[in-house]
Amino acid sequence: MAEGDALTGLLKGKKGLIVGVANQNSIAWGCARALSAAGMDLAFTFQGEIMRDRVEKTTAEMGDALRLELDVQRDDQIEEVFAILRDQWGELDFLLHSVAFAPKPAMVHSFLQTTRADFSVALDVSTYSLVSLSRAASAMMPSGGSIVTMTYYGAEKAVPGYNVMGVAKAALEAAVRYLSVDLGRQGIRINAISAGAVNTLAARGVAHFRELLKVTAERAPLGRAIEVEEVANAAVFLASDLGTGVTGETIYVDAGFHVTAG
Repeated sequence: MAEGDALTGLLKGKKGLIVGVANQNSIAWGCARALSAAGMDLAFTFQGEIMRDRVEKTTAEMGDALRLELDVQRDDQIEEVFAILRDQWGELDFLLHSVAFAPKPAMVHSFLQTTRADFSVALDVSTYSLVSLSRAASAMMPSGGSIVTMTYYGAEKAVPGYNVMGVAKAALEAAVRYLSVDLGRQGIRINAISAGAVNTLAARGVAHFRELLKVTAERAPLGRAIEVEEVANAAVFLASDLGTGVTGETIYVDAGFHVTAG
């Protein structure tokens, strides 16, 4: 979070849906805390009973915030979540999409060995879900709004061990650009934040992650890795009226790592 009370009240009265909280170390949770501190009312999603318990425990400080079951591969659950939000809130101002998944074999073996089935799952969960959720969210944003998704440098450069997820993130960034055109005339902005290596549950599924974290800190112009709070501050900016002229962008929050030579 930004120091002091700089963000207090910036998002007062706005309502947002957070998709992708895994635990207290997740980027989605860091963003949620910053958005809440800035005044936004939040709802959260979870998938299955195990994640229900994790999300309820992680988000306990949010009191009686809505916590809704959602499998992003099920259109009926997407419809149900947004029907509940429409009933409770009427309108929506913000959507955070922080969802990515690939079956373990696709992350362990080389990209060349990716099966058709694993490729399909990775692209469906990690990329198409942004399209389907944006379609549902935009119907609740008659006065405009903001959508933010999370990506990574492996979308534009081949990062060892990132494999099919890099392809999915490349598609995700392209989807942001195309969606910005479809949504822009409705006053809806959509952007991606490319976060540097952060020690999250999802990141630990990437082979050689600890080495990647070390290399990132060594090569980044700022000479360090990033903190989740820094990604969260960027999300607050994009959710607020401070970012009304920004859409279709991939914004890097990686201590400058992406500008260095490989």
